[in-house]
Amino acid sequence: MEGGSVDFNGKGTLITSESCLLNKNRNPHLNQSEIEECLSAYYGVDQVLWVKDGIVGDDTDGHIDDTVRFVNADTVIAAVEEKRSDENYKLLRQNLRELSTMRLADGKQLNIIELPMPDKIIFEEQRLPASYANFYIANALVVVPTYRSPKDEKAIRIIQEAFPNRQVIGIDSTDIIWGLGSFHCLSQQEPLVR
Repeated sequence: MEGGSVDFNGKGTLITSESCLLNKNRNPHLNQSEIEECLSAYYGVDQVLWVKDGIVGDDTDGHIDDTVRFVNADTVIAAVEEKRSDENYKLLRQNLRELSTMRLADGKQLNIIELPMPDKIIFEEQRLPASYANFYIANALVVVPTYRSPKDEKAIRIIQEAFPNRQVIGIDSTDIIWGLGSFHCLSQQEPLVR
């Protein structure tokens, strides 16, 4: 399990995807409830929420950091594809439907902020997992990947509204996405340097 496969609300709830953590290539000896027990014990969470899938082109089997991110204790940003003909349209709509039925441990419904997907990026005949949801949250700012897309400004505006007390900065991630990830991916599993 990698850091991009889970996200947290800071109040005892973790969110992940079935396509990633229930994939046979990860923990085939564990079922969903056993994985939830492991996550609860390791992270000290009380609740695990599951969406079905990740985006097309994601070599990690559907990391949550490309699709759904907590912005506070009861609000998530959820990636949505606006083009019905796009491969991501149905799976992101399914995630959105699932999110709309979820409840937090206290019974509160999630607030959902829809975030558009950037235009499709293809490199060497491969669809890359470009997503604005792969942002990095720092103490005073949020770094958002951009992709030379007309949707970049709209995504930055939506994320800025979700984080009113942080400066939101867009940085071109077009070349970075060739490595199949962006800023949140790059910030995970960094070793301690002394």
